[in-house]
Amino acid sequence: MDLVSLATDLLVQNVGKNLDSETVVKALGALSGGGESGGFDLGKIVSQISSNGMLGDVLDSWLGDGENKPIDHHTVKNMFDDNQLDGFASSLGMDKDSASSVLADVLPNLIDKSSSGGSLLDSVGGLEGAMDMMKKFF
Repeated sequence: MDLVSLATDLLVQNVGKNLDSETVVKALGALSGGGESGGFDLGKIVSQISSNGMLGDVLDSWLGDGENKPIDHHTVKNMFDDNQLDGFASSLGMDKDSASSVLADVLPNLIDKSSSGGSLLDSVGGLEGAMDMMKKFF
């Protein structure tokens, strides 16, 4: 399953309405800086989360093969700026609080499933990029 299909499936399950892949790409693009021009970069989203520094063990659980540590909507609001969250929320036709709750449920699964098999690792620059990201945690 490709990344867009996976993201679409996860968002449909959590939003409770039918979404097409174009809407999902636009919504997630708002989080990664893709905006209206299209496309989203999960590697950028992971890098932004890692630059926070407070979520090192949480992000590590998502990237690893074990159980994913949960986050709440307050944590999501600290991970992204208002413009990013507003763009994500408006793309899905919901308010920012609801969108933050959806992201708290979707992001751990999306990152976990995308990191299986190395595809996400490749998007952050391979092992060297992941090591550079991990240095920010310590």
